[in-house]
Amino acid sequence: MRWLLMAIALLIVAPAVQAFERSSAPVPAVVGVADRHLDAQYWVQRQPHADRVILDADAIAAQNARLQQQDRSVHDIEQLPARFSAAQVREWIAPLSAAPTRTLFDAQRRTVAAETLASLQDALALDRVPDYTAARYGLVAHRADLRTFPTRLRVFSSPGDTDIDRFQESALFPGTPVVVIHESRDGQWLFAISRLYAAWIEKRHVALGGRETVFGYGRKQPSLIVTGATVRTVYNPEQPGVSELQLDMGVRVPLLADWPADKPVNGQHPYTSHVIQLPVRGDDGALTLLPALLPRTADVATQYLPLTPANLLTQSFKFLGERYGWGHAYNTRDCSGFVSEVYRSFGVELPRNTRDQGVSPALNRIAFDENDSHEKRLQALRTLQVGDLIYIPGHVMMVIGQEDGNTYLIHDTTGITYRSDGGDIVRAPLNSVAVTPLEPLLFNGDKSFVDRIYSIQRIRP
Repeated sequence: MRWLLMAIALLIVAPAVQAFERSSAPVPAVVGVADRHLDAQYWVQRQPHADRVILDADAIAAQNARLQQQDRSVHDIEQLPARFSAAQVREWIAPLSAAPTRTLFDAQRRTVAAETLASLQDALALDRVPDYTAARYGLVAHRADLRTFPTRLRVFSSPGDTDIDRFQESALFPGTPVVVIHESRDGQWLFAISRLYAAWIEKRHVALGGRETVFGYGRKQPSLIVTGATVRTVYNPEQPGVSELQLDMGVRVPLLADWPADKPVNGQHPYTSHVIQLPVRGDDGALTLLPALLPRTADVATQYLPLTPANLLTQSFKFLGERYGWGHAYNTRDCSGFVSEVYRSFGVELPRNTRDQGVSPALNRIAFDENDSHEKRLQALRTLQVGDLIYIPGHVMMVIGQEDGNTYLIHDTTGITYRSDGGDIVRAPLNSVAVTPLEPLLFNGDKSFVDRIYSIQRIRP
């Protein structure tokens, strides 16, 4: 019997030992990364002051105010005029929706015809802009893409490279207020100005309402902040507009705390859920605010999280493995969207695009130019802390720690290039939120990522 028990015990323990051995092995094809690097707690435990508050709520409010005052990519939409002249409307639209000058390809690898591109210019309906346009106000009712032109047509820089849609600008999340200043020729698209971006959005995703209602929605108290990568409302057969609605990290929604405890929401008892309020677009396009249920298991908080190294690591790793989505395509996000969503869970605002983030005068910046040496950049890297943002042309990466002389990063990337031990160039198409060291990465055959750093932004004193 004793030998039988020992045999059973060995059978139980052996898989656990094997699992530990597997988890300790290096991850194939990604330079400098082992399983331990993919665990947020590994990096948290390496922090000497993991729970130190980097910026408190007052400092974050001051930072956001400075961003609005100093950064031209951020729009104070509540201060926009009640009506726009024809010239003002065109000034918003024309730079974004300029006619493409390079060859583009569709998803079938075909060259996009000149006639198609001309039709997109016609769809702008700039000839229909009146002398004056009254501003309209709306709330985004469903996560929606922002597009260069009023079209779903996807176009690419090279045949077969279908991940980077050159007409994809960004996305807006439910509850985002917008100012509408124009419609497409077919009436199916709106040109909308949000706080961080202005572009074309499908009309079906915007609920139009009164100015006070639209801007008041985001100030309602109490509220819930989405602290998970994403959460979803419960299925609702009676109100499709609030059924299984995706809410992304940093989204803030009103909490109906005074909802009667025994009053169902569309036939479902609310005691296992949070009752929140969401915008819904009616058949006539009008805004209605309706109750919706968010499961109590959802990763949410009643206020923005404290900005600490531990929380920065925990929040950023919630996206680990999520598919890369250029311009928030694929219902996910790209490199600048990733860092924006992480910081938004603390109440910190960042410009939308990588370039705007990297050069923003409102942040604590270290700038580099072509005259700065490799060694100068390396010296700067040694001073970086968790949450600091490193910018190279077209990309941003978040620092998570240092190990063995390497700066480790979490970033939303299409892929990495590096030299193998034998000196060969290796390309790893990661297409996800990933952890990598910085120093081995190559920008091209003769330049490293380190040599292409033009900015470091620090969201700290």
